[in-house]
Amino acid sequence: MKERFERHRQAWTDSEIQKLRFLVEKGMSLKAISKSLTRSEESILVRAKLDKLVIARKR
Repeated sequence: MKERFERHRQAWTDSEIQKLRFLVEKGMSLKAISKSLTRSEESILVRAKLDKLVIARKR
């Protein structure tokens, strides 16, 4: 069952965007980033696409 996030449809803060960039540069997986930011994976993918970030895929 998918985890539910209470932060549905909330705007991204500057600190969250900086943390997202840091975690992507560190090479963390989408699932780990999702738990760290307490946001859904879909939300993170959308924001990463807007910022032209490439999230590492698990092999």
